[in-house]
Amino acid sequence: MKPIDPRLLRYAAAARWFLAASALIGVVQTAVTIAFTWLLTDAITGAIAGRDVNGSLVWLLVAAGLRGILIALSDAAGTRAAARTGMQLRDALVAAVGRLGPGWLAQRNATGLAVTAGHGLEALDAYFARYIPQLVLTVIATPVLLAVMWWQDWPSGLTAVITLPLIPLFLILIGMATRVVQRRQWQTLQRLAVRFADTVQGLSTLRLFGREQRAAARMQATAEQYRRETMTVLRFSFLSGFAMELLASLAVALIAVSVGFRLLSGDLTLEVGLFVLLLAPEAFLPIRQVGVQFHAAAEGVAATEDVFEVLDAAAAGVARVHNSSEIARTQPEPSLPGQNRDDFEELCTPSSGDLVVTKLRGRDLPPVSFTAVPGTITLIEGPSGSGKSSLLAALRGAAAFEGEAQLAGRDVRTLAPAEWVAWAGQSPQLSRGTIASNVALGDPVPDAAGIRDALDDACAHALDPGAELGVQGTGLSGGQAQRVAVARALYCHAADPARVLMLDEPSSALDGETEAQLWASLRARADAGATILLVSHRRSARDIADQVIALGVTV
Repeated sequence: MKPIDPRLLRYAAAARWFLAASALIGVVQTAVTIAFTWLLTDAITGAIAGRDVNGSLVWLLVAAGLRGILIALSDAAGTRAAARTGMQLRDALVAAVGRLGPGWLAQRNATGLAVTAGHGLEALDAYFARYIPQLVLTVIATPVLLAVMWWQDWPSGLTAVITLPLIPLFLILIGMATRVVQRRQWQTLQRLAVRFADTVQGLSTLRLFGREQRAAARMQATAEQYRRETMTVLRFSFLSGFAMELLASLAVALIAVSVGFRLLSGDLTLEVGLFVLLLAPEAFLPIRQVGVQFHAAAEGVAATEDVFEVLDAAAAGVARVHNSSEIARTQPEPSLPGQNRDDFEELCTPSSGDLVVTKLRGRDLPPVSFTAVPGTITLIEGPSGSGKSSLLAALRGAAAFEGEAQLAGRDVRTLAPAEWVAWAGQSPQLSRGTIASNVALGDPVPDAAGIRDALDDACAHALDPGAELGVQGTGLSGGQAQRVAVARALYCHAADPARVLMLDEPSSALDGETEAQLWASLRARADAGATILLVSHRRSARDIADQVIALGVTV
């Protein structure tokens, strides 16, 4: 683990200013430490010599107070920086997940990401408030204090220079082992969170099959594993602290013995000997504190590494898509089977707002090409498993695909799905809250009239927008939940009519009369200029379609 990951400074501006502030505070702290040690030495030697030390005592109290203020200021700045950095990294993480798209997220552990963004980034407090200030102070104070010791008494300075590197050497060796156990502990915590979330989500099914006790036992075993690994981390922490304290104590003892013998022989004055002896622990203190705070900050650092992986993946993904788009635009495409070149060029010359799909194929999707024009409904039909839902998943970024899909001449892979798609899938995916909050999901300023219109267009006239729903939208029937999901897509489309409206089996839980009303609403929206992709196995959907794309049908 790097002491300070350069990616932290790149992704979080708050970390940069805090590092500069820590350096400034470290310089002042070093000067105050030297002044405090010299004033204490002067007071003690003056009292022994019978001099008036009142002035020295006053300045000593001032230096002590200033030292305390600097420590408090460093802690306050660290706590503030941790909060701001956590917020910036959390925002960057959410934005990166949005850029990577639902396809990337579907292959990841969403609960693990939630633990990283929540508990993990909250653990940055120890990293910023204690670890970074001590690390910066070590870089600044330790060389200066060693130089002062060498200047005042070179044998003591030489002893410190020889013994000091042993502390970071042991710290690195123990830190390497600590990194392994800390990483394992963090992964176990994520696994525990995932198991708990899965158990709660499927509790009704587990109880139905009498498996709830087994699930609870597995979760208890994971919790016990997390406890054991936490104790392992603590053992390494105590071992590290003991090793550093022992080495620092031996080094200071060597300096003290040398100073004592030379004081007895008269080769060293009391003032210089006492000053060097008081300064020696201060030279070793910052690096000792770095080792102590290293373990307290390890959990937060492990979480930031997970965040950086996501941010790096998002940056690499955007660059890769951009490069592939440039290559695609500069290389000629072969003609489609059964198509001449003129037809192909006509297909690939989109007008403003056209969605052009050319030879798009995926793992569960046969090759398909079509053009969806604003003001039309494109019906995608075919037998179960033919790739209807996979086609929409590929277009909205939830699945990888080959070929081209362009909206108004731009590769859809370079666009965030939220920028151009209004979508409702087969699963409603509702959340706890009001019906209105589910319909206006993502809108910072919901439009009450727009919510009501969307519900009416989705044939949910009887639903009260202010009605409260439980977890995962409990409180609604299957048909009602599906209509709320369709209303959410319609509301999103109404906010930006340039979006492509994608609906996957929106009438699967509706009766014939309600389905006819929904088809009429979609037809009216298409006539107003909307581009609609509709997946449906209902034959009645053909009555409103402008073109039909049949998948899994051999001619």
